[in-house]
Amino acid sequence: MAEAFLWGLAAASTLLLGALLTEVRVPAKRTLGLVMGFGSGVLLSAVAYELVEEAVDTAGQLQSVVAGIFVGTAVFTIGDTAVSRLGYRNRKPIHGTPPDASPLTIVLGALLDGLPESAVLGLTLLQTGSVSLAMFAAVLISNLPEGIAATAGLRAGGWTRSSVVSLWSGIALASALAAGLGYAALDGASTDVLAFILAFAGGAVLTMLATSMMPEAYEHAGRSVGVLTVLGFTLAFVIAWLEG
Repeated sequence: MAEAFLWGLAAASTLLLGALLTEVRVPAKRTLGLVMGFGSGVLLSAVAYELVEEAVDTAGQLQSVVAGIFVGTAVFTIGDTAVSRLGYRNRKPIHGTPPDASPLTIVLGALLDGLPESAVLGLTLLQTGSVSLAMFAAVLISNLPEGIAATAGLRAGGWTRSSVVSLWSGIALASALAAGLGYAALDGASTDVLAFILAFAGGAVLTMLATSMMPEAYEHAGRSVGVLTVLGFTLAFVIAWLEG
């Protein structure tokens, strides 16, 4: 469990890194859009080969996998709708304007995006004895734009540096706990339950990509984001293939 916790903490650390980078200089919108496009490709590959395919191999049947995908989609959509109505619709806006949301809503939005990914890190460690490098890279890269974009907005809204650092540190810690719990709580679980959880995370992440990360990437980087998305997908696929 301790190892899963540390992997989750490392993957979530780019939220804090994004906040610290913003204190030096907010990257150009196009640059962040390209990073998000690359991260989207990595996550798409992780969903396909580290989550859904692994879920099928684990269960040996489709029922648990299909159910997990759609339940994950439904849960994320309901949570995303609730967070949006509370004023945190665009969690990766890249324009530095203050979000019309309370700190609690910002925390909920970040956790909604990050917890499924972090829990899967613990689950893959449980199943294989090692964390998938492709999945780890996907979580690492996808957290960076949110840390930068949200921090720029929070600072524009009057948040102090220490408050922002405390916010992202707490979220990184929660993500690490999710990875640890994903390992501990599912130790000894049936193959159908493990497959359902993997597919659930896949459905949630895929929905997040379609409704948030990819539209924002295209808005700010244009057609060039397509090349970066394919590059991210291919790189993550090659890593997964090399891992065997």
